[in-house]
Amino acid sequence: MTFSDRTLTLLVLIALGVAALALLLVTVGAGGRRRAREPGGPIRLDDALRGVLDGQARKIDRLEQAVRTLNKTDKRQQRLIDGSVRHVALIRYDAFEDVGGRLSFSCAMLDEHGSGVVLTSINGRQETRVYAKPIAEGRSGYNLSSEEEEAIRQALAVPVEAVDAR
Repeated sequence: MTFSDRTLTLLVLIALGVAALALLLVTVGAGGRRRAREPGGPIRLDDALRGVLDGQARKIDRLEQAVRTLNKTDKRQQRLIDGSVRHVALIRYDAFEDVGGRLSFSCAMLDEHGSGVVLTSINGRQETRVYAKPIAEGRSGYNLSSEEEEAIRQALAVPVEAVDAR
């Protein structure tokens, strides 16, 4: 069973509140028992109350461990998300004057850090060529065409939620 951070925090606070209430009842003298406290002496907890407090302490320890585990999982998932393709842009164009229909394209697929790949397909009358060029932080070690540079620029400019692939 998994809980959100807010739910776990709320459960910890409730457990602390119950423990504090139990301690308060003992100090006030729940049930009118005078033998639980000697004048000026320490508070003696009976076995039932000690069991309740120990049980609450164990539950708090388990909740704290669950929160730590969730925090580690959240950080790991965030690293995976940051490394996934999140920015995409597609530029369609006519690579040659005698070939119409905008069949050629350059498509940039980048992660949160601007790294990834730009794919280019150049369509001619007799053949089609496809190129893949690696991109690191928005730049490539290979020469980029103006269409490839534009695809990278648009991919990095578009918010993650709204990718336009016209």
